Amino acid sequence: MAVFGLVSSASPMRAAEPEPAVPAHAKVEVVARGLDSPRGLAFGPRGELYIAEGGRGGRGPCRADAGRRVCSGRSGAITVAGFGRQWRVEAGLPSLASPAGAYALGPSDVTVTAEGDPVHTVRLGGGPALRSAPERAGMARLNRHGAALADLGAQQTPADPVAVLATGQGYLIVDAAGDALIRVGRRGRVQTIATLPRRTPATEATSVAEGPDGAYYVGERAGREGRIWRIEPGRAPRVYASGLRGVIDLAWSPSGDLYVLDGTDLLRLGRRGTRTVVTAGLTAPGGLALRGRFAYVSTCATCGGTGAVLRIRL
Repeated sequence: MAVFGLVSSASPMRAAEPEPAVPAHAKVEVVARGLDSPRGLAFGPRGELYIAEGGRGGRGPCRADAGRRVCSGRSGAITVAGFGRQWRVEAGLPSLASPAGAYALGPSDVTVTAEGDPVHTVRLGGGPALRSAPERAGMARLNRHGAALADLGAQQTPADPVAVLATGQGYLIVDAAGDALIRVGRRGRVQTIATLPRRTPATEATSVAEGPDGAYYVGERAGREGRIWRIEPGRAPRVYASGLRGVIDLAWSPSGDLYVLDGTDLLRLGRRGTRTVVTAGLTAPGGLALRGRFAYVSTCATCGGTGAVLRIRL
């Protein structure tokens, strides 16, 4: 696991950033902008929004991976938006991206514990070339002021931790490399909860949410197809929803509806199986969180410097 340093001081947003692409929807507004490959989102105890920024790579070293050139750097970050401003509570996290700073791998998701401490994952891919890099994937916990409290599961963290969720028993991690849902206990004990059947080499688990029934729901994409799995510990996973384009993230509302980032659309899956498009035409969405009557979606998740978070009225 990478060693996570202490956070830099609060950083104001960069000036003169390009306007983010916003779908033609009267109920959409921008709440954060100028982000580097924004991915997972989570709300803190005071309503502040934590954003995992994948970064834009760096000066290197560079190498070939999966047919493209990637360069490493320390441009990943965790940003907070709230109270009329945005600032980074942690900077200098590992990042891999193209020389132009696009399609980054780095901080991939963030969650907030019952104590109000954010926990984030760093994803650097699951291939042998990336696993042998000096900076490896991992998970770290901060306090609300950004000071590093602990690295979690340092010796046993999944190879490609794409999503994380805080629970009463510790943390759930989605390992994209193994298509598995893994629990990391508060004392660091690691346990595989479920492994999803792999349909194709492109199949990848992407996200996790706890349902109102206490089960865990894991999103998946396989090429241009996507499914959602329902997982109860001790039982085989079963398909909850299929026929999707490719699940990026999901979240349950208090009313019992499941909201899904599917391809470039935000969908609502009703309790009786209905599917409604809430907002279509999102630009490379990367993460989803719900609060009150709004959905918050990170967009331009493959862009260095022009990412944003949209607030969408439901």
